[in-house]
Amino acid sequence: MMVETNHWFDRSEFDNRLSRVQAALRARGKDGLLAFLPESVTWITGFFTRGYGSFQFAIIPAEGMPTLFCRDVEEYYLDSTCVYPGRVMWTDSDDKVALAAQAIRQSLGAAPDVLIELAAWPLNAARFETIRQALPDMRWQDGSNLVATMRLIKSPAEIAYQRRAGKAAEAGMQAAIASATEGATEREMAAEICAAMIRAGSDLPGPGVLSSGERAFHLHGGYSDRVLKRGDVVQVETTPNVRHYHARFMRPMRVTEASDADHRIVEQLIAIQDAAMAEIRPGVAASVPDAIYREGVLSAGLRDSYTNKTMYSVGLLLQPNGGEPLEAAPGCTWLFEPGMTFHTYVLARGFGMSETITITADGHERLTNFPRRLFVT
Repeated sequence: MMVETNHWFDRSEFDNRLSRVQAALRARGKDGLLAFLPESVTWITGFFTRGYGSFQFAIIPAEGMPTLFCRDVEEYYLDSTCVYPGRVMWTDSDDKVALAAQAIRQSLGAAPDVLIELAAWPLNAARFETIRQALPDMRWQDGSNLVATMRLIKSPAEIAYQRRAGKAAEAGMQAAIASATEGATEREMAAEICAAMIRAGSDLPGPGVLSSGERAFHLHGGYSDRVLKRGDVVQVETTPNVRHYHARFMRPMRVTEASDADHRIVEQLIAIQDAAMAEIRPGVAASVPDAIYREGVLSAGLRDSYTNKTMYSVGLLLQPNGGEPLEAAPGCTWLFEPGMTFHTYVLARGFGMSETITITADGHERLTNFPRRLFVT
């Protein structure tokens, strides 16, 4: 039976990624990479399945084609999404570790010197220990940052997916504002947000942060059956993705009524964020806008302390991962580069204002475009 292919990018993009990874392996004198992080597997080979939490990984040799190791029920998704043919599949009754060891030997040799993504959540301690015991002559080092670092610079095709996700985020926020009415429940709001984002192209519904009342003053609240009351603060972040490339943003809300003081606070947050984002461009240290965020909020007396990060990299993210390993916080030393994408946010008094941006050749572009003000629903 012919399987319809569903490649997320042109073959040339995957070949370029593979070449970069293999060049890095050769430069380090390594025979290969054992990629256990689901994002690494998908980014290098194209292979995607919703069952990525099972025992699966990619064997990336320093020369030659990759081999995918996965459960046999994923064969359809291998055929439709993966651009490389090499595979070893296991059944539920197999000795999976023995098969994995055999596949590694066949691809990399009996005593390979490899990098392993030890930080990958599917590679738990028990799985790693059994693989190590099955390959006693294998030499290994942690290679968790190899692909993760490469993924920080997005291609134009990747950013195009994030731009589409930004449009879905805007649809979700519009639904949030329309549904945040006195007497409605958070759950009803969530249903409207999720439906709007899915219809606008999101692969997953979200909705991300959604909380009201007291919980709106504490980050990462999820929706509940709570009924919205007059004057409630509602904290909403819409978090859609397209091909699992993410974009997200927050807007502040009050139910039915807001005070002049509320509007002034949000205006201050917008001014602080505008000042911080004005400094974001290639070659600038991330500590520069980070300091503007912190000093602006603290000097305005909007918070007693500001300990959380002010931006983090987003791109291809598969749950439970919510961000890439690049953040702006006190002490960070990295510089902005073209192709990076970030969620950047400021929070105070239950109000959140954020955007997803991409770094361009001479500045940055907002991938989320929605009115920036306090919404009284």
